[in-house]
Amino acid sequence: MSATIQGKIKEVTATSNPIIKDIKALALKKNRDREGLFLAEGLKLATDAMEAGWRLRTLIHGKKALEDNNLRDKVQALAIQARALGGDVLIVSDKILTSITRRDNAQMVVSVLEQRFTTPTDIKPVANDCWLALDRVRDPGNLGTIIRTADCLGAKGVILVGETTDPFALEAVRATMGSLFHVPLVRMSEEAFVGFAEKWREDFKGHVTGTHLKGAIDHRSIDYTNSPQLLLMGNEQQGLTDDLASACDRLALISMAGQADSLNLAVATGIMLFEARRHAL
Repeated sequence: MSATIQGKIKEVTATSNPIIKDIKALALKKNRDREGLFLAEGLKLATDAMEAGWRLRTLIHGKKALEDNNLRDKVQALAIQARALGGDVLIVSDKILTSITRRDNAQMVVSVLEQRFTTPTDIKPVANDCWLALDRVRDPGNLGTIIRTADCLGAKGVILVGETTDPFALEAVRATMGSLFHVPLVRMSEEAFVGFAEKWREDFKGHVTGTHLKGAIDHRSIDYTNSPQLLLMGNEQQGLTDDLASACDRLALISMAGQADSLNLAVATGIMLFEARRHAL
């Protein structure tokens, strides 16, 4: 075996194994925050994470993956790569995979990865760059879908304002479909964001556009070109707080032709991002 391989490989058969208990504990946010780790399910996400330079601590794969002609070579190559980068490899049963992911028919690969956030001082938009800000998003599936949409439409990053749901929850990670590893995430308090919005206008010469039910401007009538754009989307039920709405220099309303009086947050965000980015696509 190559001398460059550093990580350990071990077969685990019991759900009561202390290593498995520690991994399962990452289902809780308090444990993810304490350890700075999270779980990602699937061969694709493990591959995407390592290719994007995220630190993998442990690669877990089912024993049956080595018996599957379609998976064996890919899983073995991934395990070698993980060990070369210092990660450990655990070979486990289907029962253990189910206990880790908390769902039947779990995928054959689960990875334990180190969390990563970008600092606000690293945000330095130029030209027509677009950043997305989200106020107190509660649903992890919505958040994951929004991160995936931001990646698709070329947003430079996502700012999580206030008590937003954890982007490293398994459901959120799953919904990103790997975009988590390509879209910078920044955390800010509401107060910090208000100050950042002022800096966006004064230092970066950009615009801050928020969506609001009392928005006076149709979202399609706004000029999103020739300056950095910061789009701010409100909480699913309550929308933007008054302080956040006041921090915007433009409030937009998404016009609707049917009888529905609201949109899912991920859908609304996709509409706003597309309009802001369509000239660059």
